Amino acid sequence: MEREDKIYIAGHKGMVGSAIHRKLLGHGFHNFVLKSHKELDLTDQRAVEAFFAGERPDYVFLAAARVGGIAANIAAPVEFLLENLQIQCNVISSAYKYGVKKLMFLGSSCIYPKDAPQPLKEEYLMTGLLEPTNEGYAVAKITGLKLCEYYRKQYGADFISVMPCNLYGYYDNFDPEKSHIVPGLIRRFHEAKVSGRGSVAIWGSGRSYRELLFADEMADACVYLMEKYSGDGFVNIGYGKDYTVMEIAEAIRRTVGYEGEIITDPDRPEGMQRKVLDTSKLKALGWTPRYSLEEGLRMTYEWYVANCVRV
Repeated sequence: MEREDKIYIAGHKGMVGSAIHRKLLGHGFHNFVLKSHKELDLTDQRAVEAFFAGERPDYVFLAAARVGGIAANIAAPVEFLLENLQIQCNVISSAYKYGVKKLMFLGSSCIYPKDAPQPLKEEYLMTGLLEPTNEGYAVAKITGLKLCEYYRKQYGADFISVMPCNLYGYYDNFDPEKSHIVPGLIRRFHEAKVSGRGSVAIWGSGRSYRELLFADEMADACVYLMEKYSGDGFVNIGYGKDYTVMEIAEAIRRTVGYEGEIITDPDRPEGMQRKVLDTSKLKALGWTPRYSLEEGLRMTYEWYVANCVRV
């Protein structure tokens, strides 16, 4: 990418999209075309095509998606499937039609088979059944990834995909019921500390595993791969190590400074038992993460307190 190239970040106000924007600004890029959901509804095919026809971006980061935690996915599988399919098909097809030089699509590690061997290698995709609690979202993300693969194979388009692990960071969704594990627990522990509540419940047994990566690290990897990688096949982006949900909860409790008890709620779903990514392909391409879990949690909690807590 050249510093004068026009870059479109779909989802630039979200956690990952905003991190990519910050990273590109830090690298000296300045020619962005950015549209909020109110300005451009990516589920509207005509609007998306008109946008690409008028703006003609050189590079596209497709970070826009309908996302949510276990509860949200269970409650609305139709919306998670349809909205993500519409966003992906509209953006990817218009990017090809209007001559985008390169596009990066962001998948999700939850689209791997629920019983796949660990750590998850790229070749394990579509080798088994999906995790039922987020099947609609996973089907949509697999379709987007495959669409990029097919455009590359059939038309020679330089469309690539990346597969991130669980992400957390600035601009995350901190809803205690609809969010992913880190932001949900940050809010629950913080509110329990402020109110003096004696315990906080975590969903499930606490024995399932999760791999976590700070979103700004994800953004760094995305920009790196956009400039360095144009091969066939997607690339896993992860930390390379996972933790039990209880270990994550303990780390967040320490970060927040909450001194109460952590209890488990076995009646609540906990999703896949384990999903840690094999990042050997990414390491061979020359990228590794820098921040520890503790550092990432500290920065995220500080941002939450500064931006989300009402005084």
